[in-house]
Amino acid sequence: MNKRADESNVGTGRAVDSTAQTDPGKFWRKENLKFAEPHYRMVKAARIIKQLTQGRECTLLDVGCGPAALGRLLPANIDYYGIDIAIQDPAPNLLEADLRVAPIKFGDKRFGIVLAQGIFEYVGDTQSQKFAEIAAILDQDGKFIVSYWNFGHRNPEMYHAFSNVQSFDDFRTDLARYFRVDKFFPASHNWRPTGPSRRITRAINMPMKINIPFISPVLAVEYFFICSPR
Repeated sequence: MNKRADESNVGTGRAVDSTAQTDPGKFWRKENLKFAEPHYRMVKAARIIKQLTQGRECTLLDVGCGPAALGRLLPANIDYYGIDIAIQDPAPNLLEADLRVAPIKFGDKRFGIVLAQGIFEYVGDTQSQKFAEIAAILDQDGKFIVSYWNFGHRNPEMYHAFSNVQSFDDFRTDLARYFRVDKFFPASHNWRPTGPSRRITRAINMPMKINIPFISPVLAVEYFFICSPR
């Protein structure tokens, strides 16, 4: 594909390979190659992580890591681990597991940061269970960073592989059962239900970490939540 992953058919409702439901491992082994190069949301996630750690040593688990491209964006003070249903290049710090049926954990490790970007739209009815699993491996002073699609966007069409569709408020309410939500803000604002593709809109959205009354609920493509353990 010529488009970056966050500028593709995600959010448009266009038909793709039905193996997303029948053979998710096969589907994601092909699909997550689109994320081999860092895309907008991934770059913004890396910025958030750097701002939170401020050069301090930290162990991070990337839930739904795909080809583990995020690891290339992080500084040396971040000890990077990843878990995904389809690991492209096996490595000691990467674990292959279907997170809908396997618990979110990496041996007996605990983490200062757990990141889950673009994963909870696909977890079916296991959302609460996955929140509990993440809470169990997060350090007492750790942070959970999670993104979730804004299904209240002005254009309600969506990617057919989504299996966990709910309102922003419902997602936040369930999240707050397991974590203290310290802050939440749009990953980006865009007229279309995709990440920003134009250079100027990417540049404007990248540093923004605020909610805009009346605008964000209808134009935020997805949200980031920064959470602490309860």
